[in-house]
Amino acid sequence: MTFAPHLQVGYAGGGVLVKLGLGEAPQGISTALDVRQGYAAGAHRTGLSAVDRVLRRSADDVLITRVHSAARSLGRPGMGHLGFDETEHALGLSRIFRVDTDRYTDVERLVDDLRSIHEVEAVGLNTLSATPFELASAVDVDVEARELVNAPAASAYEPGDRSVTVAVLDTGISTMLGDSGNVRRGFDSVQLAAGQLGPGMRLLGDNFGVDADPLDEVGHGTACASIIAGLDDELPPGIASGCSLLPVRVLGSVQIGRASARVGIGTIHDIDVGFKRAVDLGAKVLNLSFGTTIDDLGPLDPIPHEDVVHYALARGCVLVAASGNSGTRQRYSPAALDGVIAVGAIGLDGLPAAFSTSGDHVALCAPGERVLAAGLDRPALVTGTSFAAPFVTAAAALLVSRAARRAEPLDARHVRDVFVRSARPWDAAGQGHGHGAGGLDVLGALELLDSDLDRGPP
Repeated sequence: MTFAPHLQVGYAGGGVLVKLGLGEAPQGISTALDVRQGYAAGAHRTGLSAVDRVLRRSADDVLITRVHSAARSLGRPGMGHLGFDETEHALGLSRIFRVDTDRYTDVERLVDDLRSIHEVEAVGLNTLSATPFELASAVDVDVEARELVNAPAASAYEPGDRSVTVAVLDTGISTMLGDSGNVRRGFDSVQLAAGQLGPGMRLLGDNFGVDADPLDEVGHGTACASIIAGLDDELPPGIASGCSLLPVRVLGSVQIGRASARVGIGTIHDIDVGFKRAVDLGAKVLNLSFGTTIDDLGPLDPIPHEDVVHYALARGCVLVAASGNSGTRQRYSPAALDGVIAVGAIGLDGLPAAFSTSGDHVALCAPGERVLAAGLDRPALVTGTSFAAPFVTAAAALLVSRAARRAEPLDARHVRDVFVRSARPWDAAGQGHGHGAGGLDVLGALELLDSDLDRGPP
């Protein structure tokens, strides 16, 4: 597969995302999930006079829903808008709303008008992004990528702990891989409708149904999950197969033009909803093989996924993201955000891949060319930083498991530091410029963590 996270395909009717200031958010507006499932109705006004005046002037009608559910509301249908804690309030997760308008509304003008209101902290379009890739037709590999990072020896050294949950936020997971005992139920946050897509884009499969089934109809998420957890007798064992896997479908299935291959499409809203819920369900390590470009944003545009990344870090999560496939020095969110471990790709020769996005934010690299992984119906060779990230995600899960086995705390900053210090350095000066400290060494990372824990706190 070849993957470019995320190829921006613009706005085509996905609504406007509004973050209100602290203390300004109306409590009574229900969440999009509760509205979608029929437990509540969306609102037509916020109760803030200045905001509602702008909405009335800009659109004939609006539907307002709250983006995120409170962590305390899990398992309480219709009550997602109640019970937000101090962290959710302070980081703004309780104050983000989606405003859907009719198709004739000038949404760019609406965004500009809302930005002039002092109760509004941030506002931006709920844009669409795509993850194009193609499946290789045959499996033929001389070097096994898992050997390149010392994964078999690492798994013997630390097999992983079932209590450590790894969430894969992606296109879902194949039912063929979902029967394993360490795969949790998972869920689906995709809410795409045909009217949200641009010309030449056709929705396929399940994109708006009210269900919790994270069924993969693209193959991208299945490939990522198989690197972490194995789950297929035709593949090498997963690097962190002893841990639990939580599949989260945040990208739907779309066909663009006459291309035969399906691509994953998701909105910022759908991705962030799945992101937060995975954290609230107890995921400790999250694989984020997607991204939205930051460099093309305007000075007043909110950085995609920033609030939910801050929330996950505040909850003690370890976040691993693909750096991108632009082949240039470029920033994608969430990879370029502080606290996220950004991963580039190396080939089977151990050198940085030509397509791998570089930058000062990249921590290290992992195999991302012709990696053997699961497809929807057969094993395949996959290529892209999307598939380098799961190597580091799995290694992070083993580090967390190791620390737990020793009854020691481990935060995201320490995990990143261990990866950087244990990485196999580049052979030549300048060879890895912008590609981080070197190549992943899973066993070396575990041994270094043990050494750190033996020494105790500084």
